[in-house]
Amino acid sequence: MPKDKDLIHSSKAPEPVGLYPHARRVGNLLFLSGVGPRKQGSKEIPGVELDEKGNVISYDIEAQCHSVFENVRYILEEAGSSWDKIVDVTVFLTNMEEDFPKYNKIYAEYFKSNQPCRTTLGITALPTPIAIELKVIATID
Repeated sequence: MPKDKDLIHSSKAPEPVGLYPHARRVGNLLFLSGVGPRKQGSKEIPGVELDEKGNVISYDIEAQCHSVFENVRYILEEAGSSWDKIVDVTVFLTNMEEDFPKYNKIYAEYFKSNQPCRTTLGITALPTPIAIELKVIATID
């Protein structure tokens, strides 16, 4: 059973859409739950335009990438880790063909000095109308 101190709930990252923490510490590893681009305290998704039924009319993958990376940084820092301690990233894209080139370029900007292992998967949907989600593992002292 995890101890409460091992569960991380960020005050800056968007609220989880289910019953799970933003991250969990196990020994010197920090496992982040899937992180999307939503903004904390709202259902706003940067760069996404929805119709009245909540369907995506258009989206900006670049805005979502920057927001996801910012949310990951918030969680890492509040947990006592940092960007340079990321060791593994799993990326989920809902439109691999169109979004991968832009995502890959932005990813390279954020990971110039730290190059974790990475897996990128094309999937059909995510739980909210987002186009990207990251699953991250980092070390923590």
